[in-house]
Amino acid sequence: MSEVGSALLVFALLLMATGIGVWVRPLLPEEHKAHETVQLIQLVIGMLVTFAALVLGLLTASAKSSFDTVSNDLRTFAADLIEFDTTMRELGSDTDQSRHLLRQYAAAAIASTWPQEPAPSGEYPKDIGTQDNTQKLENVRLGDMLTAVGRELRQVQTHDSLQQRALEDALTQYRRVVDARWKIIEEAHSSISQPFFKTLTFWLGVIFLSFGLIAPRNTLALVTISLGAVSIASAIYVIVDLDTPFSGPIVISSSPMRDALTHLRR
Repeated sequence: MSEVGSALLVFALLLMATGIGVWVRPLLPEEHKAHETVQLIQLVIGMLVTFAALVLGLLTASAKSSFDTVSNDLRTFAADLIEFDTTMRELGSDTDQSRHLLRQYAAAAIASTWPQEPAPSGEYPKDIGTQDNTQKLENVRLGDMLTAVGRELRQVQTHDSLQQRALEDALTQYRRVVDARWKIIEEAHSSISQPFFKTLTFWLGVIFLSFGLIAPRNTLALVTISLGAVSIASAIYVIVDLDTPFSGPIVISSSPMRDALTHLRR
């Protein structure tokens, strides 16, 4: 589910739970409205609020940590691309085709991963990325392009031991680039457990149901509860958005990849 959809769903459920509480309250017998009963409800609400606040804090920290990890790995991936290209450049004109394919790969990866940003200039496949696969960073055609780089590199013929060592270094760096790519692809998947998320939503629903049971029936109380629901929904929005680092308003910067592409074109 999208970031906006998750936030709106939680907001609607919380308001619905509050409405149920407000509707049920007049139907309860008087003994259920006694001071002791209200105190018990407040104690239970306090316990649930503590649990929910702790879980929301942990989810936010986990999502932010995952976002930062993917961001750091993307910078490492960009640096690996630069180092790989530099080593191929030392091999001379025999690697011109491999370097050309690598530049096309980097430009196409930028265009498909950040479709809302200006696309890089130059000639490369421009119709391979859609919004459906942006959070995975890459698709099959981009993977094939990177595979072609390695295929071309393995066909290079060396003329002395110095070139042979450079070719071995280039092949090692190519494998490092491939490994880094797959690491980012796997890290970009959502890490939020759906059963855990549903359990948290249930806790929040119980809390707001209790609010509806004990809140006075006036406009200020209802507005305050609504603002609380908006705050909770916005927290859910941020958590889900951080957990999908290549989609939504909060996305990982494309600057490292664009800087790498600049180096590759030199």
